[in-house]
Amino acid sequence: MVHTYIPDSWAWMRTDLLARIAPFVIAYAAAYSVLSRPAAFGLNFGRPGVQLLFAAVAAPFLFFASAVVQLWLTRRRRALSVPANGRDAWFQAGFYAINGPVEEAFFRGLLQGGLGVLWGPPAGFAIATTVYVLYHRLGRWTWPDTFATALAGVPLGLAFWLLPGPPSLLGVSIAHIAATCGFLGPGPYLLNKLRLL
Repeated sequence: MVHTYIPDSWAWMRTDLLARIAPFVIAYAAAYSVLSRPAAFGLNFGRPGVQLLFAAVAAPFLFFASAVVQLWLTRRRRALSVPANGRDAWFQAGFYAINGPVEEAFFRGLLQGGLGVLWGPPAGFAIATTVYVLYHRLGRWTWPDTFATALAGVPLGLAFWLLPGPPSLLGVSIAHIAATCGFLGPGPYLLNKLRLL
């Protein structure tokens, strides 16, 4: 039997906006301004067709894969945070539409792009992806949940580095939103509605 619990979405989002999202935005904006708008930070459309094609393929795949991983982890931990209703699931999805691009700007743009310029793209990818995965432990995630973020972090880091054209946050941000929505909020809501828990 899985225990489902309903979080107070607005309370944790408000805290998250102030404690995590705002500092990420400030750090990225400050570095971007001080370093004279470096292209490596990905604040451009890159090759839009390539970016949007990547997003069109990766987003549904990552949503589904994240929901499947969440289902597997939930059956092991026997507990899951589920939105109160469809409206709350959409509200959480809206928050993840902010969270995804901000995390991508910080971890892909600032860390991976910046370190890639300093030490080369492989080092930027390896360090930024490792920091991205381990950073989830700060949110009191279990180790299995933390390591599950590598299932999105690795392909998104590779895409930021290897997609043709200049580095761009466009495709990876869309895919990140989908992955998060599969793992948290809408994904668990669907798993619960489909009685898979």
